[in-house]
Amino acid sequence: MANIGHVLPVDIQEEMKKSYIDYAMSVIVSRALPDVRDGLKPVHRRILYAMQELGNTPNHPYKKSARIVGEVLGRYHPHGDTAVYDAMVRMAQDFSIRYPLVDGHGNFGSMDGDSPAAMRYTEVRLSPIAMEMLADIDKETVDFVPNFDESTEEPVVLPAKIPNLLINGSSGIAVGMATNIPPHNLNEVCQAAEMLIDHPEAGFEDLLKVLPGPDFPTGGMIMGRDGIRQAYLTGRGIITIRGIAKVEETAQGRARIVITEVPYQVNKAKLIEKIAELVHDHRIEGISDLRDESDRDGVRVVIELKRDAVPKVILNQLYKFTPMQQTFGIILLALVDGRPMILSVREMLQNFIRHRKEVITRRTRYELNKAEARAHILEGLRIALQFLDEVIQLIRTAASVEDARQGLMTRFGLSERQATAILEMRLQRLTALEREKIEAEYQDVMALIERLRAILADEQLVYAMIKEDLAEIRQKYGDDRRTKLGPAVKDIADEDLIPEEDMVVTITHRGYIKRLATSVYRPQRRGGRGIAGSTVREDDFINHLFVASTHSYLCFFTNRGRIYRVKVHEIPEASRQAKGISVANLIALEQDERIAAVQTLTDTLDDHYWVFATKRGVVKRTPLSDYETWRGGGIIAITLDDGDELIGVEPTAGKSHIILATRHGQVIRFEEDEVRPTGRAARGVTGIRLRPEDMVVSLATVSEQPELLILTENGFGKRTRLDQFRVTGRGGQGIVGMRVTDRTGYVVGIQPVEGSEECMVISSEGTMIRLEVGSISEQGRATQGVKVMRLEDGQHVSAFALVKAETDDDE
Repeated sequence: MANIGHVLPVDIQEEMKKSYIDYAMSVIVSRALPDVRDGLKPVHRRILYAMQELGNTPNHPYKKSARIVGEVLGRYHPHGDTAVYDAMVRMAQDFSIRYPLVDGHGNFGSMDGDSPAAMRYTEVRLSPIAMEMLADIDKETVDFVPNFDESTEEPVVLPAKIPNLLINGSSGIAVGMATNIPPHNLNEVCQAAEMLIDHPEAGFEDLLKVLPGPDFPTGGMIMGRDGIRQAYLTGRGIITIRGIAKVEETAQGRARIVITEVPYQVNKAKLIEKIAELVHDHRIEGISDLRDESDRDGVRVVIELKRDAVPKVILNQLYKFTPMQQTFGIILLALVDGRPMILSVREMLQNFIRHRKEVITRRTRYELNKAEARAHILEGLRIALQFLDEVIQLIRTAASVEDARQGLMTRFGLSERQATAILEMRLQRLTALEREKIEAEYQDVMALIERLRAILADEQLVYAMIKEDLAEIRQKYGDDRRTKLGPAVKDIADEDLIPEEDMVVTITHRGYIKRLATSVYRPQRRGGRGIAGSTVREDDFINHLFVASTHSYLCFFTNRGRIYRVKVHEIPEASRQAKGISVANLIALEQDERIAAVQTLTDTLDDHYWVFATKRGVVKRTPLSDYETWRGGGIIAITLDDGDELIGVEPTAGKSHIILATRHGQVIRFEEDEVRPTGRAARGVTGIRLRPEDMVVSLATVSEQPELLILTENGFGKRTRLDQFRVTGRGGQGIVGMRVTDRTGYVVGIQPVEGSEECMVISSEGTMIRLEVGSISEQGRATQGVKVMRLEDGQHVSAFALVKAETDDDE
C-alpha cells in the first residue's frame, strides 16, 4: 500500500468552533473595532502612519491617493485596495466625520450618495488635526510591532493628542458585536477631560453640563435627553435626530418649507426621492413643487406648498414618513487592552487620559535619556577644554586614533563615548566663544534634566501637561456646536429650550402675521413720524398689534366667533420691513373668516374668564376652563346673531369693570358681575344700546388703572381719568368719551393705563411709532385730544398696543 502520509482524526465540530473563534477574534481585534486610546481601527491607523512616513503632511504638496493606497497595501495592510481607499475617503468627507483627518483634493463624494472619483484622480495629504494624532510618535511614546511580512514595523496605537474616539466617533460590525459611537464637539470633549483631571470624583450631572450630547457634522437636532443620558451612563442608548427646516413666505404670498440640515448619515438625494414618492402616492397632500438648491455653502431643499396647505402639518408628516427624523443607536464599544468592552463616557475619557499620561511619561523618559546622553558628552568636552593643551599634546603624540581614545580615557577617566566626541570635535570649537556656547548648552541641558526628572517624579505635573495640550487643541481646532439639543418629541414642550422674550406680533387686514422683538423699536417723542414697522400692500393695512412672550399660546378669535391657538415661537420671526406670512399658513381659517381679536392663554384657568364683545353691543363672559378641550380646526367661542361680528376679547379675574367704546366716541362702564358666566356656545347679553350707524369698536377691562387712553383714526389721542366715567348698569347708551369730529376721525380704540407705560401706534401703511403714554396730554371726556402721530395723506391709525417701558439696563 502506498504511503499516503500521516492522517489525524479531527472532530469537525471542534475544528469549526476553534477556527471560527480565531476568525472572530481577528475581526474584532484587527479589523472592525476601534482602540479606546486613539479611536482608530487598524486600517485608519495604518493610513495615517503611512502618509506621515511618506512626508504627506499639511506643509507639503498633495500626493495621488493611489500612491498612498499602494504604500499602505505594500507595507502594512495586505487587503483589498478598495477597502483602504474607502477608509481614506471617509476620513476626508466633512459630512461623514466631524473633524476630517485627511485633506482631500478632488471629488470625494457627496451627501447625495455620489461615489468618489477613482484613486488615480484624487489627491490627499494629512489634515493639520491629524498631525496631533501622530505628534511625538518618533519619541518612543508607543509600541511598535513587525508588519505582516516583518520587513518593517508599525505602531500598535498612535500617541493621539486629541480624544479622537469621541470627537469623530466610530462604527463597525464585528462578529457577535457592533459599535456605533457618535461624534462630539471638540471643545466639549476637551473640557470634559479637563474636568475629570481636576475633579476625578465629578458626578454624572456635572459631566453632562460640559458634554451635553453628540455633535454631528451635518447638524440637525437631537430630540430629548433621555437617550443621551442612558448611553453616557451604560454605554447603550437610542437618540432621535431631526433635520432642520424653516417656513418661508414666497413673493406670491404662499408658504414653503426649506430644509437646511439633514440627520447624520441621511442620503439627501434619497430623502428628496422619498418625499416625491409620498406626494405621488397622495400620502402627503399640499406640496406643489420640490427642488434641491444645495450648493457648496450648504444644504437647501425647497418644498413649495399649495395655498391652502398648513406648513406645520406638512412638516410633521415629513418627520413621520421620511428620513427627516431618524434614530441613532449608540453603542460605546471599543478595545481596551485588546479586549472589546462597552464603556460609559466617563470610562472612555478616563482611558484617554490614562493613554495620554503614558505617552507623556514615555516621551519624558525618552527626552531625559537623550538629555542625559548629551550631558554626558558635554561633560567630556568641558574636561577636554579645561585641559586643552594636555589633550592636544596627547592626541598629537598618539600613534593611532585608538591609542588617542585609550589615552584620553585613561588620563582623564572618560568614557568611550566622551573620548570619541573629543576626537571628533572641530578645531573651531576651541575658540573662546565656542567654549562659552558649550558651557551654556551644558547648563541648559542640566536644567532640562532637572525638569524632566521632576515630571517623572510627580504625576500632577503630567496631568498639568495633559491639560495644557487639551487647551491648546481647543484653541487651535475648536469650533461651535452644530447639532442643536431640542425637546423630546412627545414629553417636552418646544418652548422649554426657547429663550423667553417679549415679541411684537402684528396682523394685517388681509391676514399677514409676523413677530419681532420689542427691542427693535426705541422710544420717541410724542408727534414723531415713527419708523417702518412693516411692509404692506397698497390695499392692505395693519389692524392688530400686541405684545406676547415666546412661551405663550396665541389664541386667535375670528369675526365669526371661533377660536384657534398657536405658540408665539411658531410664528416666523421677520425683519421690520417684511410683511410676514399669511395666518392661513398657521391656522386653517374657513372662507370669509378673519382675525378679530388675539389673546394669550394664561396657565391659570381657575377663576379666570374671557369677556367677549361684538360690534352690535353684545357681551359675554366665559370661564377659561371651558376652552381646555381643543381641536386643530378651532372651536366655537361665542354664538353670533346674523350680521353681527366679534370685535374684541379680554381676560379677567372676576372683579374687573367692563368698558365698551363706540366709533362715535360713546363709552359705557359697568361691573363684570352684571354679565353672568355662560358656556362657550352661549350668545351673551346686551352691553350697550347703539345709536343709528354706530358700532362698538373697542373692549377693555379695568381693575386699578386710573386713566383711559383713547386714540382716533386721524392720530389724535388723550388720557382721561377713569373716575370721569361713572359706573352704570349694562345696556345703557353710555356717555361721551371722545368728541369725534372730521378733524379727529372716528375712535380706533381704548386702553386702560397707569401713565408709566409706552404705547406703540401703527398706521394703515405700516408706519409704527413708540412713545411714552405719559407724553400724551390728560384731558376731560368731551375733548378732541392732542396729535399723537403725524400721518401722511390717505393714512389713518389702524391699531395700537401698550408695552413695558425699558429700563436703563435694557437700553
